[in-house]
Amino acid sequence: MEGAGATIYAPATAAGRAAIGVLRISGPACARAIRALTGRPPPEARRAVLRRLRDPESGEAIDRGLVLFFPGPRSYTGEDLAEIHHHGGTAVLRALLEALARIPGLRLAEPGEFTRRAFLNGRLDLSEAEAVADLVEATTRAQARLALRQLEGALGKRVEDWRARLVAVVAEVEAEIDFAAEEGDVAARLGRRIEEELAALEGEIRATLDDDRRGERLRAGLVVAVTGPPNVGKSSLVNRLAGRDVAIVTPVPGTTRDVLEVALELDGLPVTLLDTAGLRETADPIEAEGVRRARLRAETADLRLWLVEAEDEGKWPEPQPDSLLVVNKIDLVRPRQLPRGGIAISCATGEGIEELVGALGCRVRELVGTGSEAVITRARHREALEETARALARARGASELALLAEDLRLAARALGRISGRVDVEQVLDQIFARFCIGK
Repeated sequence: MEGAGATIYAPATAAGRAAIGVLRISGPACARAIRALTGRPPPEARRAVLRRLRDPESGEAIDRGLVLFFPGPRSYTGEDLAEIHHHGGTAVLRALLEALARIPGLRLAEPGEFTRRAFLNGRLDLSEAEAVADLVEATTRAQARLALRQLEGALGKRVEDWRARLVAVVAEVEAEIDFAAEEGDVAARLGRRIEEELAALEGEIRATLDDDRRGERLRAGLVVAVTGPPNVGKSSLVNRLAGRDVAIVTPVPGTTRDVLEVALELDGLPVTLLDTAGLRETADPIEAEGVRRARLRAETADLRLWLVEAEDEGKWPEPQPDSLLVVNKIDLVRPRQLPRGGIAISCATGEGIEELVGALGCRVRELVGTGSEAVITRARHREALEETARALARARGASELALLAEDLRLAARALGRISGRVDVEQVLDQIFARFCIGK
């Protein structure tokens, strides 16, 4: 990152007009920047003081705002940090940014650089830094609660406990290698306690991995595909569930030719609803491509709503564990009997929609749980824990102390990548590039 030791600045609030905007400054020249803007030294730590803000070259007044100063290392970034709470107009913000740009030693922050510095200065571990981005991006209360738990160390503290226990075992093994007179049997020399500790560690990690990806699903949002033959009312159902007209509805089969995505909140849980092309054989190359995409998205969705018509009762598919059978157009034909778990609706009249929403909500909650027990929220976490578990399994079966020690080191290294203790420089660029500028 360019000028990693420089003093950085950026807006911490979203662009656009607002009553209040916030500018952040962090780095060794922070106090000098405040003096240049206000003509006075920074205020007392963590105390908001009203100051006149002016251009440091011309002396022209820009605004009046609150100035707060947080001396390092007890700040968000671990460095001297200031916040300027100014009026939220675009002209005021532009003038402040131009004024800061003219102060020597300052530069505009890169995306995520404030949080990156917090990580590098030990204020956050890497999983907590990721949680900051997740909290900002959260669109539902369930997602926000999950991100807040990560920010408070739900995963980080557990990983550090595992790593500390593993390092203690590594130390014993290394000592045995350095000071033992002869090789001998590994198990006999290290004793049952070490074997039990490694077995316990592997068991705890595998139990954490055995979560049906609930944390990842909740963080990203569940994908529910509405699928079925052409002209059974898939787009009408999407419009009903969305509460607005988002999909084109006509009586012509094959109207939907691409996958339409609609974001919903269902009982506080994030859901992306997919309206897909009707599944049928067709000579139309454009519709055929839509059918191909529909099949692909349906296969990868977390849940499928398989929509059929009431009059096709003998042709209904068998209910599947990862799908809900939804029988539409009951305003025209009443089905004699619904299969177990099937739901009868009419998109035209709205009958049965409330029952469908309730059933869909139950299935979604089954897939993500409450979120309170989830600790893995990213594929990166899962890959590191899987690598750790594999290394521990190899270590437990090692026939030589040197092989045992190497596998234990690999396990500790994989755990360290989650918290950011080791081997993370390439990961940092990917993670913090997704942050907004002022974070």
